[in-house]
Amino acid sequence: MALRGMRGLCAMKLEGVWSRDDRERGGELLFGFSPVEKLEMEIVVSRARDGSANPDTALHGAGFGVKWVPYQNDTGWALGARFDHGSTRVTDDATPARFTEKEYALTGLASYRRENGQVLHRNLGTLQTTAQGARDTVGAWSIGYEFPLVEKLRLTAETFGVKHARPDMAVGLRQEVFDGITNRIGADACPASAN
Repeated sequence: MALRGMRGLCAMKLEGVWSRDDRERGGELLFGFSPVEKLEMEIVVSRARDGSANPDTALHGAGFGVKWVPYQNDTGWALGARFDHGSTRVTDDATPARFTEKEYALTGLASYRRENGQVLHRNLGTLQTTAQGARDTVGAWSIGYEFPLVEKLRLTAETFGVKHARPDMAVGLRQEVFDGITNRIGADACPASAN
């Protein structure tokens, strides 16, 4: 969600997220770095269990993302774009059924940073999913907010979704541990009305 990006060359970030969506629970770990100014690269791994069937279905994912933010300011607008690719291996323990789901996303990014440190994020893009020979492309969106709690700790909140589906929500904390190194701990949850 952070559009301002990491400052300086070789800046890094580490994010861990626990998520719950209906009967699916899991987590992901993301490592990001900035090889050149205004460009950020990310690598992510994830594991989850879907308890809607008995026995559970295992989900193992990996992916990468590239974020480019050519227009940045300390206050006011920041504009950019990002590309993400990921694959998830789906394993049903009750049957020999196994398949891989692939996702590609292209997103336009816009953030507005106020002088008091609060940030509003608005993103709009497209998401393409391919699984078991079927391909689906939908519009994707997100709206997020960052609120500074103390000097290097921020509360983050986001709602996001795709066309023709109920939105999901995420809440977390982002902490700058050292200059250029950030941590994010958060929880994603589907709204109760979607369950």
